[in-house]
This record gives sequence, structure tokens and C-alpha cells, in this order.
Amino acid sequence: MPASTLPLRTALPLILVLTFVWGTNWVLFPLAVKELSVWSFRAFSTLGSGLALLAWAKVRGESLAIPRGHRGTVVAAAMAYLVVWNIASTYAAVLIPSGQAAVLGFTMPLWAALFGALFLRQKLERRSLAALALGLLGVGLLAVRGLHAYAQAPLGFAAGIAAAVGWAVGTLILKRRPPPVAPLVLTGWQMLITSVPITLGALWLGDGWFWPSWQSVAVVAYITLVPMALGNVAWFSIVGLLPAHVAGLGSVLVPVVAMLTGALVRGEPLGPVELLAMACSVGAVALALGLRTPAPRLAR
Repeated sequence: MPASTLPLRTALPLILVLTFVWGTNWVLFPLAVKELSVWSFRAFSTLGSGLALLAWAKVRGESLAIPRGHRGTVVAAAMAYLVVWNIASTYAAVLIPSGQAAVLGFTMPLWAALFGALFLRQKLERRSLAALALGLLGVGLLAVRGLHAYAQAPLGFAAGIAAAVGWAVGTLILKRRPPPVAPLVLTGWQMLITSVPITLGALWLGDGWFWPSWQSVAVVAYITLVPMALGNVAWFSIVGLLPAHVAGLGSVLVPVVAMLTGALVRGEPLGPVELLAMACSVGAVALALGLRTPAPRLAR
């Protein structure tokens, strides 16, 4: 097997995990904030997932230290990606249909490719451009179905785009100067860093002190441990294996799963346009995984 294809083969199972846990996550957001505010929900989930990840890393015998010279990068990436993404994506999923919110959030490959070309001088090869175009076509087709919802909830539209831009910027910050730590440790620290401003926001804008129902506790606990902890470890591992725009394309199937879940659970639309968009997304992933671009790895 050519050495340049090894990162792509390694990333494939991670992409499958990411697709499932993140794709089925969006429909749960309205349940998570049924009793809690967006800020309180995210404060609990970021703090809980960060502590769980670092505890697991410690059990595995991994060093929890972030080298001094990389701490600024970790904080900046967490502010751009996890703070903006967690708050904006949740508001989007509450204000507009969850599947459509996922579509907007996963325009991230467009922003990552554009910012990467502008600021990191990443070259976009023909096959990479074709994969990007096909993936964005799928996203665009899915977004068409949500135009009526966006017209009624412009804040939801803006929140979805803000989430995508924040994710792209945070990813590129990590790609520019990758911290020499394992993804498990990197993710745990970024979650804890993220929990600080979100907790402050929750204290200011949140719900006060009360004990929510067991349904809310179960939903928040699941989101904390599976999509946020496991999903973000998978994501940062993919980022360490693939260029930023290819890593983003590797997650383009997530809104497909979100659309299917929304249709099954919440009765959101699923017709010929959605099915065509899903085919575009599958094609984009196939092209992305066939790229021969050498990929940098996170130092271990």
C-alpha cells in the first residue's frame, strides 16, 4: 500500500464513527434544552466530557501535559471551534429543523478550504476541488428545503453559518501548529477550556439552580459522553491524519444521517431532493478518500 494512502485508510473507521455519533446527535438538541438553557446544557456537557476524557487518558498512562509553547494554540482553537460551535449549533438546531441546522453547520469544508488556501497556502488539487464541489452541492440541495424555515428564523440561519465558520477556523489553527499530544488529551483539555466561558455565560444567562427531570439528565449525559467525548476524539484524530479541507469532507455524511434521523424522529421532509443530496455527499466522501495527497500527522 502506498505510504500516502495510509492516513486515509486509518481515517476511514474514524469517519464512520463520527458520522453515526454526530449525525444522530442533532435531533437530541431540542430535548436537551427542553428544561435547560442552551448555555447550561453546554456548560454541563463540555465540563463533563473534558473531565471524562482526561480521566480516561490518565488511566491509559498518557501524559496530560500540554507543552508551554502550544498552550496558546490549544486555547485559541478551543475558543474558535468549541465555544462558537457548541453555542451556535445548539441555537440553530432549536430555531430551525435539526437536519437543516446540521446542513448549515457542515458547510465547514467550504470555509476550511477557502481559509486554508488564503492563510495556510494549502493547494487545492483538481480532485480535491471536485470533491469539495460535490459535497457542497449536496449541502446546497439539502439547504433548499429549509429556506422557508430560514425566512422565519434568520437567527437560526446565522447561527448555523457561525457554527461552521468557527469550526473551520479552529481546525485551521490546529493544522497550522499541531500540538504534540494525543487526540484524547487534546480533546479533553479543549473541552475543559471551552467550559470556562460557557459556564460564565450560563451563570449570567442560565436557569438558576434546580434539578431537571431524569429524561433531561439522560439526554445531556448521552450527548456529553458519546457525541462530544467520543465524537471529538474521532474528529481531532481525523484532523491529525488529513489536510483540513479533506478532513472536513470526511464528515460531510453527518448531515445525511441528521436528515434521516430528523425525518424518522421529528417528521422532517425527506424526498427526492434530499435523496439526491445524499448521493452527492456519498460521492464527495468517495472522492475525498481517494485523494493521494500526503497528509501531516499530529506529533505524538
